[in-house]
Amino acid sequence: MSDIQEFSFSTIGIVHSCYRQKFGIPRQPGLVTQATARIELLPPFNRLDTLEGLESFSHIWVHFIFHACLQDSWKAKVRPPRLGGKVKMGVFATRATHRPNPIGLSVVKLGNIYQDEKKVFIELHGADLLDGTPVIDIKPYLPYVDSITDAKGGFAPISTVTKKVFFSTQAEEECTAYQKKTGREIRILIEQIVAQDPRPAYLVKKEDKEHGMQLWDINIKWKVCGDYFEILRLEEK
Repeated sequence: MSDIQEFSFSTIGIVHSCYRQKFGIPRQPGLVTQATARIELLPPFNRLDTLEGLESFSHIWVHFIFHACLQDSWKAKVRPPRLGGKVKMGVFATRATHRPNPIGLSVVKLGNIYQDEKKVFIELHGADLLDGTPVIDIKPYLPYVDSITDAKGGFAPISTVTKKVFFSTQAEEECTAYQKKTGREIRILIEQIVAQDPRPAYLVKKEDKEHGMQLWDINIKWKVCGDYFEILRLEEK
């Protein structure tokens, strides 16, 4: 039997997400519960019968492509953010986005499944997916086999939240105005994202730097202030 070296996959759907750039996306799914996204199924898969029965599950596995990393080459060893970007680990011992095959896997909470004219959508809660992400497969999450109570977490045994998040008066007012305008609970979303400290390791020591993070059509400006993060303002794109 000959070895198979290459495969080709069809994109079954595309992600529409609040995350419009890589910076700010949580490093794991489920950490930012307020994050909203949906998968739009593409032809010929945009049929409700392809999803029949999925509504009885609470969570799903989403297989996707790290499309924003396709231009970058993979490396045998990478520096995981959890280790401060100082220690190298084998790429297959991490969830790094730069991989020999740029395939990602996320377990997310399932929302509504619905059809809008000829388009079929799957709502996701707590997703860590960039807007425009190509989806190559969807599978139901099975608690009795997918959740292993005595599993070990290696160098990332628990979730970490590094600092508290505070909002300036200007940011508070702008969050309120944006929520009234769009109906989006952007304040909670910002707090959950920034609390995870999305900064790459090389920026951690630069506490005087002002950071920008795009959510939908808004650029969030924030900075580190000693032992907490401060949200400065919201700027419309």
